[in-house]
Amino acid sequence: MDTQQNTALTRALAEVPGPLPTSGVIHIAIPHTDRFTIVGNHLAQHPELSCTAVGIAVRIQSLPQGIEIGIKALAARCREGEKRIAAALRELEAFGYLQRVRDRLPSGRFITRTVFCNQPTALQRPRRPAAPQHPAAPAPHPAQAPAEVPTPVPAPAKAQAQVPTPVPATAPAPTPPPGPDMPAPPTVPPPPLFAAHPAPLFVPLVPPPTAPKPPPAPLPRPDEPTPELNRAATALLSDLRRHAPQLTLSEPDIRHLVPGVAAWLERATHPDAIRRTLTTDLPHPLRHPAKLLKHRLTALLPPPLPGAHDLTAPARPRITVTPFQTCDDCDRAFRSPTPGHCRDCREHREHRTEATRTAA
Repeated sequence: MDTQQNTALTRALAEVPGPLPTSGVIHIAIPHTDRFTIVGNHLAQHPELSCTAVGIAVRIQSLPQGIEIGIKALAARCREGEKRIAAALRELEAFGYLQRVRDRLPSGRFITRTVFCNQPTALQRPRRPAAPQHPAAPAPHPAQAPAEVPTPVPAPAKAQAQVPTPVPATAPAPTPPPGPDMPAPPTVPPPPLFAAHPAPLFVPLVPPPTAPKPPPAPLPRPDEPTPELNRAATALLSDLRRHAPQLTLSEPDIRHLVPGVAAWLERATHPDAIRRTLTTDLPHPLRHPAKLLKHRLTALLPPPLPGAHDLTAPARPRITVTPFQTCDDCDRAFRSPTPGHCRDCREHREHRTEATRTAA
């Protein structure tokens, strides 16, 4: 049998503008008329979000307001398990798409709202309310029907984060034009069509791409540079290409990195340990070997070796222990620095001595 051709697909491909690519995906874009959700490429092509997190974000964004989006609720709607959904929600919360906010109701009770923002980076840009425009329009004729103008309606308590939607309301009755003896009424600007944007409920954890980056840490330097340290550091850097060919450095790069290796050697770090730190687990491909070595020499710098007095255990305070003695009369054990009699025997002997003196 011959391979059956999909005539609808063939006709759709023929309507694609421009020449078709010989490889890769071909998009057939059919406009949606209902049941669609707008998803930004910053979410669909996010370089650090997993595909599960992107899919969960799209599913949440397509749901209407007020729908429960907890782990168990999403597990009942999706084929993924609760563990994968929980991990995806943590990813979305880390990148600012999802946030849990505690809010206080007018009754005084606190509730937790789950807020999903389809564009977290836009919350960091200052948003100013649009200035109301007052187009000059002729006064309506009294015989005309009253016009409908949108007026702001306060948002319900359950969705305070949303912008109020305009609803039609009846306009006030038109005033007659002022006569020669009647002063003109004061001009009152109409109310704004929409209320000002509310303050953002949360600030995303990921800084925007235009945020200033902190300056890099400087390369460490030895406290007392010596020719021996510089010579050993230069030899170690020049020898790295024997252990990792991708770490072939130029002479200017070696002269720039010598103080960092000298600082490691000054802190009594063995050359083999330095070489192992610089050559282990290299990225592929390695585009800037000098920058990688500078980062490792700066971020992984070990502390100085402690001195002999630092490793000595602190001396414990000596406690004087009174030894045990045996009483000469009753053989009872008691504590005393010198041998003799216990307390009871001493009191008994003193009592007998007083009685003998009284009798005499």
